[in-house]
Amino acid sequence: MHISSAIFDCSAPDLASCPDESLPEFAFIGRSNVGKSSLLNFLSGKRELARVSNTPGFTKLINFFTINQNWRLVDLPGYGYAHVARQDQTKFNAAVHDYLQNRANLFCVFALIDASLPPQELDVEFIVWLVDHAVPFVLVFAKSDKVSTTKMQTHITAFKARISENCEMLPDILTCSATARLGRSALLNVIEEAMAQK
Repeated sequence: MHISSAIFDCSAPDLASCPDESLPEFAFIGRSNVGKSSLLNFLSGKRELARVSNTPGFTKLINFFTINQNWRLVDLPGYGYAHVARQDQTKFNAAVHDYLQNRANLFCVFALIDASLPPQELDVEFIVWLVDHAVPFVLVFAKSDKVSTTKMQTHITAFKARISENCEMLPDILTCSATARLGRSALLNVIEEAMAQK
């Protein structure tokens, strides 16, 4: 897939504020320090499409970007950042859950996992939530440049083992690194194939 245009659409605090449901949407979510914004910029080919911050938990709204005028990337707030005020954290999580459960034009969620770490409880809990709510998703092990291939495969195997009891069928698994510019084609292929099947 060639990306010829990538334009910021809008930011929404809740489902009611989201843009119309006329375009397919592909949402990205992960723990607050997983490098989501960098990956979105890498994927879109625009260095400053999504704002990259050194402060974990910076993204607090649901951000929409229109790609090639016919589909959207959706940047969801990261989860698990302790310094976000408890009241706000609950609010943002509620908005994300509402979006994931009720957005009719959501084609797929890319759930980002830090490849350099063994399974983290927050990630496991979130993936189980996606499974329980029948939300279509792909596991993306990001920051693959930060760890050896052997250790990354060990982490992936351990993660699969953690979620296998909740999954009748394990999800597709991709690896990527925005820093090392790895995995872009595989991510775009998933998006292209999902749109072709609808």
